Amino acid sequence: MRVLGRLLAHPLQALAEARGILFPWAPVFIACGAGWWFALPWEPGIAFYLGAAAVLGLSALGWRLGPELAHPFWVALGCLALGVLAAGGRAHLQAAPILGFRYYGPIEGRIVEIDRSQADLIRLTLDRVVLERVAPGRTPARVRISLHHPVAYIRPEPGLTVITTGHLAAPPPPSEPNGFDFPRMAFFERLGAVGYTRAPLLALEPPAPGEQRINRLRASLSAAIQSRIPGQPGAFAAGAVTGDRSAITQATVEDLRASNLSHLLAISGMNMAFLTGFVFAALRYGLALIPPLALRLPGKKLAAQLALAVAAFYLALSGFNVATERAFVMVAVMLGAVLFDRRALSLRSVAISATILLLLQPESLLSPGFQMSFAATVALIAGFGMVERRVLREQLPRWTLPLFTALLSTLIAGFATAPYGAAHFNRYTDYGLLANLLTVPTMGLLIMPGAVIAALLAPLGLAAPGLWLMELGARWILGVAQWIAGWEGAVTGLPTPGPWVLPLLTLGALWVVLWRGPVRLLGLGPMVVAFGLWATVQRP
Repeated sequence: MRVLGRLLAHPLQALAEARGILFPWAPVFIACGAGWWFALPWEPGIAFYLGAAAVLGLSALGWRLGPELAHPFWVALGCLALGVLAAGGRAHLQAAPILGFRYYGPIEGRIVEIDRSQADLIRLTLDRVVLERVAPGRTPARVRISLHHPVAYIRPEPGLTVITTGHLAAPPPPSEPNGFDFPRMAFFERLGAVGYTRAPLLALEPPAPGEQRINRLRASLSAAIQSRIPGQPGAFAAGAVTGDRSAITQATVEDLRASNLSHLLAISGMNMAFLTGFVFAALRYGLALIPPLALRLPGKKLAAQLALAVAAFYLALSGFNVATERAFVMVAVMLGAVLFDRRALSLRSVAISATILLLLQPESLLSPGFQMSFAATVALIAGFGMVERRVLREQLPRWTLPLFTALLSTLIAGFATAPYGAAHFNRYTDYGLLANLLTVPTMGLLIMPGAVIAALLAPLGLAAPGLWLMELGARWILGVAQWIAGWEGAVTGLPTPGPWVLPLLTLGALWVVLWRGPVRLLGLGPMVVAFGLWATVQRP
């Protein structure tokens, strides 16, 4: 209470004394500014942005010339303005035509992405779109169509220019209040229309030399994996490694969702961490086994540089997927900390990653991937920071530490991400913690190492051992997913929370994690209020 009294009586003095722990709050205020912009019911005019820029300039001036005690206030105000400007600027940069009427006719475009719809149909995303009787200035930059006609004449691949006849319309609005806002997501992906075709798909032009090279490489790697690993295990392995999920059936996707394992398919932070961690450890310990090299070369930094290069290639291979970009930024910041002899896993590193992402892609603030990734990362760092000392004090046997670490990390990440997953997907997977505990280590021990081994030995025709490891891991994961999904009560439906629930929950949790001393308990209040508001929600 003494700390709380000082904070209320002398807020600037208390904040000045806590400056060492205030840096992680910078992305929080940037997120608040961006979130405020997204919540506006109208599109701001130029005067609004000039005002935000003036606030940012005033904050910089106040920080430079004002008293030191007021520095945290000016930084917070500047971060709020920066978040507003980042969100508005990004929206204007991504603006593209949206189809304003229902269209039926020829659809021509270049394939940039291939996946499957919820109806288990092949779905194509096209750019360089040409629509009959639609002026170029009103034609969407990208459209997405589901193929209701069997693909019998061509094999769709990235870079191929195709034509068909089909239906298109603007992205549909949310189906319920506070539901998933597909038009907003489509806007930032420059997706101006969605639809379907029942006509054959015809090829107009083959991929140009050098064009869509990475996408074609991803498609060829996916095909190579699936040719050696048959069935859904091969489709899963290809999806987890290359991001190509076009061969995964809807039944498999539903099993993964019901067991809370669908995140294993996304090339996100965990997959990127497993891959770069394996490369980093293999090179570092490999150099350590050769004394002349270990004594002359900075093995740790060389390993970090190679791991960063692998991460960059993996980002390109994924087609610069949003989730993979987020994972790359987080990994790059942490590997950069290794290169500059700083602590890699810290709340400061997470704050830098979040700041970069919020400035480059402020719309990711509203995505479940961003929220769940950072919730898990912050919770793991804070949780292990608190538990580590107790574990060392208790002197647990060394052989129990890997099992203890796997169990604890799964529990912490599961509890941290559960509210966000339930809020976005309207479901709670009752046995998700068990499923993750049984399968997540498989990604790091079998699938990702197997992918690296297969890639290194493929030029010699010796990829079989790596592919065998990948198949073992994929079969285990899909087996666990199907087993858990078949349990009675595996999934509990939940209503979508109101607009204030997740902000209150997040701010309260961040207060508990980022602050120090008894005053951190104040964060429990907003969290209790958030869950109380959620409990009163009734689905319409």
